Amino acid sequence: MSISRTELLQAFDGLLQPERFKDYGPNGLQVEGKPEIAHVVSGVTASRALIEAAIAAGADAIFVHHGLFWRGQDGRVTGWMKQRLQLLLAHDINLFAYHLPLDAHPELGNNAQLGRVLGLAPDARFGDQDLGFAAPAAFASGQSLADHVARALGRAVTWVPPDSAGAQRPIRRVAWCTGGAQGYFEAAIAAGADVFVTGEISEPQAHLARETGVGFIAAGHHATERYGAPAVAAQVAHQLGLDHQFIEIDNPA
Repeated sequence: MSISRTELLQAFDGLLQPERFKDYGPNGLQVEGKPEIAHVVSGVTASRALIEAAIAAGADAIFVHHGLFWRGQDGRVTGWMKQRLQLLLAHDINLFAYHLPLDAHPELGNNAQLGRVLGLAPDARFGDQDLGFAAPAAFASGQSLADHVARALGRAVTWVPPDSAGAQRPIRRVAWCTGGAQGYFEAAIAAGADVFVTGEISEPQAHLARETGVGFIAAGHHATERYGAPAVAAQVAHQLGLDHQFIEIDNPA
């Protein structure tokens, strides 16, 4: 079974509601390909490796979190950008990308899906555009939570404990926001978190953790954002009778 490109775009837009967000780049159809779509491949980033894998899989469309175009980037089509676009255009493959709308969806988005993977049931949102999630928790200490996150995601994490007294405190509330959301740390503190989980860490967060008594876990940008795209694409494909597969491209970030 196949459907039109327009129908698929309407399904993605209807689910993710990109018009609600102020974002860093265009959401929706970023590269136009063939008008009829039967096979959708999802992935985290529209890298050349993902595009090549989608071509090998016979995809008509690719659905990702990190697309090709971002606010403020160099607009010239050279080097790696030329190579990616050349592959998409030569094989007539549609590229759909949703950034913040994919983070924010309450059930299928990156944050909701990370909560599912970690066994956390969110009961509140926080931060700019309500992208952050928070949930009650029951961990003996921040270290035990960090160990749990590492096991769930299958990778080492960076754990910054609070002051020495707080390092052994039980964890009763966890806040999280996937990817490069280290700037949400202060909002997470204000939301009452004992620990904040995100993808990346910058220099200021270690000091804030020690000075506020709130722990910080950086679990990887890719590692925390590898669940939303396949969840959304799988649901839409199922509703529309399309074939779907998630292709994981290894990324240590």
